[in-house]
Amino acid sequence: MIITVTLNAAIDKTLAVPNFRLGRRHRAVEQTAMAGGKGVNVARALKSLGQPVIATGVAGGPNGTRIIEQLTEEAILNDFVRIREESRMSTAVVDPTSGEQTEINERGPLVTEAELELFVDKLLYLAKGAEICVFSGSLPRGVEVDVYARLVTELRKLGVTTVLDSEGDALLLGTRAEPTVVSPNELEAEELVGHEFSDDQDRLTGLHEIAELGAGEAIMTVPDGCYAKVLDAGGPTLYRVRTEEQEARSSIGSGDAFLAGYVAARYTGRSPLECLRFGVACGAESTQHFGAGLIDPPMVNRLLSEVQVEELEIGAEIG
Repeated sequence: MIITVTLNAAIDKTLAVPNFRLGRRHRAVEQTAMAGGKGVNVARALKSLGQPVIATGVAGGPNGTRIIEQLTEEAILNDFVRIREESRMSTAVVDPTSGEQTEINERGPLVTEAELELFVDKLLYLAKGAEICVFSGSLPRGVEVDVYARLVTELRKLGVTTVLDSEGDALLLGTRAEPTVVSPNELEAEELVGHEFSDDQDRLTGLHEIAELGAGEAIMTVPDGCYAKVLDAGGPTLYRVRTEEQEARSSIGSGDAFLAGYVAARYTGRSPLECLRFGVACGAESTQHFGAGLIDPPMVNRLLSEVQVEELEIGAEIG
């Protein structure tokens, strides 16, 4: 079983608005509203890939009820702790004429200490039957920034593979707790190591720095794929994995689709490189859909042949 944790679940509304401009009145030509939050998106993609997954976290108010009902309608197994305050709503505006995206994310509900402890108890119970646990996304109000670190430590004791994808101090403290895999995007990785990346060598150095902070393996997603430092048969190996960027319908949630593909492949016992290749194919395919966490597995398999791989070394010239 794979667990996905979403502590700041949301209703994600996506609007397609041609020629979007601030300060003007617009009409959307397409829209969708889905249960969301990064962990929920990962769970949706894992379900599409045929993997056993349960989504958990906290959810409250009418939005929380809607999140749980939508997951149930999608046949995604879920077990959320109900909280008093309302779960958030997030809105993304996609301009199909320019490809630009604008996202507005509410900060989320206030979660009390008692509510959080109910969730921790639930997670530790679910983890007894799990092989992998994915911690994704931001934290709601009232939750201490060391919560991922605490949970990673507890699940490591149970022998569960832990995967962390967050931001800011929650990511930093969580990484120091030595999760199995840390998977930020490039901006999150720059914040994590404390400096910007001006070229590919900076990105590779950044992977080493993330590993030195505590990550067993480090994967950094970028628009056309990823950079990764993983533990292969011969020891730590650096990879650059990419595919040609697709003409995207929407790239919202493509990082979550990547992570779902990577985790699905890892769960089924594929090699580290094959996990990265499959993740990149899933992330690329997801950009063809309007809504986060949506992928078409047959199309993912077709894209696999287009995924390119380079094995790298610090100081090596990258093509």
